[in-house]
Amino acid sequence: MSWDKRKAKRVHFEHEYRASLVGSDGAWQRDCVILDISETGARLRIEGSPDVLKTREFFLSLSRMGLVFRRCELVRLDGAEVGVRFKASRTVRA
Repeated sequence: MSWDKRKAKRVHFEHEYRASLVGSDGAWQRDCVILDISETGARLRIEGSPDVLKTREFFLSLSRMGLVFRRCELVRLDGAEVGVRFKASRTVRA
């Protein structure tokens, strides 16, 4: 599967957009750069060992305060480049 088979239109950044990957249980964190992003997923360049991505599910934190994030699943790992799919959030009704 190559990067050019994406179904959703991607946004590419002119400057580095820094973010973090965080384990679902909060046990690990990796800094990353968002290379491109869409409504359905993103392509990232991670810093540090990709071994923690074996969990296949994690969060992409888009703000330093951790207030803006997306739940992700690993789609592709190629060295330091990672492809993720955003998982749909469940709607909670009161």
